[in-house]
Amino acid sequence: MVKKIGILIGSLRNESFSKKIANALKTLAPASFEMEEVEIGNLSIYNQDFDDEGNPPSSWTEFRERVEKFDAILFITPEYNRSVPAVLKNALDVGSRPYGKNVWDGKPGAVVSVSPGGLSGFGANHHLRQSLVFLNVPTMQQPEAYIGNAATLFDVNGALINESSREFLQKFMDAFAVWVETNVPKKF
Repeated sequence: MVKKIGILIGSLRNESFSKKIANALKTLAPASFEMEEVEIGNLSIYNQDFDDEGNPPSSWTEFRERVEKFDAILFITPEYNRSVPAVLKNALDVGSRPYGKNVWDGKPGAVVSVSPGGLSGFGANHHLRQSLVFLNVPTMQQPEAYIGNAATLFDVNGALINESSREFLQKFMDAFAVWVETNVPKKF
């Protein structure tokens, strides 16, 4: 059975390493995955007043409706100042509201952090996981995916050229496929 997987990328930069990793993961995904990037750069900053007034921005409504349709979510994030980028945190907030209408609820997820540095986005990875626990996103624990030295992994066209990274990402996607299959809530 085909599983619809949403991909949220925490970097808006056209040539971001996070986007390149997302593209590499798409090529390594099992045939049972239909993977689709979810644009988060156009979301208005979350303000509860809009929900309380019953008139949220159309970008919020469209985003929430889109996320609802996915079976699972793959979060790919760079690290900004030892945490997740504001655009990704905003997407989590927009999707979790209004109270009682959390679009993330119960959707299996996984986190990949990407960095041009050697620490591989460790801080961002774990900050994101903290939010996902509260949002009730069962998040794959192993293998953890911290992709460091990302500037050395791609050719000039953005294709992954590092074979050990490709092998690791394949193992990650294989594990994610099992995670999704065993954790997607059953629909009755």
